[in-house]
Amino acid sequence: MKQNIAIFLSGTGSNARAICTYFQNHPYINVGLLLSNKVNSGAKAIGETYNIPYLIFNKDEFCNSELLLPKLNQHHITTIVLAGFLWLIPEYLLEAFPDRIINIHPALLPKYGGKGMHGIHVHEAVCKNKEKESGITIHLCNKEYDKGEILFQKRVPLSESETPDSIARAVLNLEHQFFPKVIEAFLLHGNVKL
Repeated sequence: MKQNIAIFLSGTGSNARAICTYFQNHPYINVGLLLSNKVNSGAKAIGETYNIPYLIFNKDEFCNSELLLPKLNQHHITTIVLAGFLWLIPEYLLEAFPDRIINIHPALLPKYGGKGMHGIHVHEAVCKNKEKESGITIHLCNKEYDKGEILFQKRVPLSESETPDSIARAVLNLEHQFFPKVIEAFLLHGNVKL
């Protein structure tokens, strides 16, 4: 039986698109649902491109287990993937999907994590502190921002001439390259050895 992923996204969805492309004809893993808290996110366009149902919700609906859980169950979702989704996951979802909610963070946790540390804010902080490297962290979710068990990290060296935008491009390249593979390894093998 195929494992069904639900992808939560808030932005344009470049990671969600990379994941949908990777699993489009996969024998064991399927993207079954796209969910977003923003009407102008990429959920609708990606859903229509890949023929995947999508759902747009607001904060009240997100916090209400009676709306989202039936929707996830209806699509036989086994794992949730956060691909640029910025809200803290409510306890009812953590309980319904224990160790089955995977997030990607655009820095090497535990550095540059926590509330407010997302997108360009992360890269600005990395640049300001003149870090010699950055990268991605893929981790399981718990009750705190960016504190769950780390599954995978990949580093990218930084030069002294880096800008937040150049760091963002290098990190996003790593995200697209490794996030789908890490999801696959975790779902099929229970660990990540790439």
